[in-house]
Order: sequence, then structure tokens, then C-alpha cells
Amino acid sequence: MGGQIVMELLSRKKDLASKAVIDGSICYPQPAMARYCIAMVRLCGRLMFGKNACRFQLAVMNRFFPSSMRYPEEIAEYYLRDMPRLRKETLYAVYRTYMMQYTLKKSVRSTNAEVMYLYGEKEMKCVRESARMFGELVPHCRIYEAKGYNHGYLSVYLPEEWLKLILPFLEER
Repeated sequence: MGGQIVMELLSRKKDLASKAVIDGSICYPQPAMARYCIAMVRLCGRLMFGKNACRFQLAVMNRFFPSSMRYPEEIAEYYLRDMPRLRKETLYAVYRTYMMQYTLKKSVRSTNAEVMYLYGEKEMKCVRESARMFGELVPHCRIYEAKGYNHGYLSVYLPEEWLKLILPFLEER
């Protein structure tokens, strides 16, 4: 939801930021996807977010993922502590607002911020279309397609590569 928060803030106040980065957000409602996600949490929430499920997910990650893709121990501890506490109602609210209701406001056209909108080549069609839609409303936006990657892959699993992409953009005058 971070990208949508950035888009919403940029649409509300044109001089809020000089630079902004949006990573794979959707700009228009996806009610079918939201209903699917809500149904999955209702049916499988405990299997996905219970204590044992979280331990299993970390064990699989540690066994099969390269070390650069594993959570550091400190983050793994937070994950084990916090994910089982995540209430279903919180997830339902996220899906209803993020996927079911959010629409990019046309007022984003007036932003003075330089924006980089990046997304993975393997992301859902709605994310790729959202990048195009945002680029039409904010013509000075730079759109970057991360070839071969899925949603959030660069920032989560390859942070050094992500920084090599983002820092030059942020440091430009």
C-alpha cells in the first residue's frame, strides 16, 4: 500500500515532495482480486499466518532460498512474533481499501515531484497498466520495468541492486 499512499499524497499537495518512488502499485480498483484474497484469508488464514505456518515458511526460506533472499535473524524474530498476531479484520480492511476501492485521482497531474514508478516485468497486468496510467497523468514520471522480476523482488531480495537504481534518481539535481 505504500505506493498508493505516495500517489494519494502527491495528488493532494503538489509541492509535498521534490522526488518520489512508487514500486508496483495499482491505480484502479480490482474488486474480484480483493474478494479472492479475502476468501483465501477466511479459508486459509491460520494456515498462512499461524505460528507453525510462519515457522515452516522461514524453514523453507532458509533451506531453499539463497542467503541474499533470507530474512536476517532480527527480521525473522519480528516475523515470528508479529505475523501470528495479524488480525483477519486488518487484512480484510487492507484488501477492501487497497484493491477494491482505491482509484488514482486526476489531481496527481499537478504534482511538481519528480517520480520514478517501477514495477516487475512479471507483475500482474493491472500493475503494468497502472504504470502506464500513472505515466499518462504525470508525463515527467520515469517508468522502469525490472526485467525478469515479480512484485517487490528488487527492493526485498536485491536491495543493493534496487539502491543502484534509485540512488542516482534521488541524487539528481
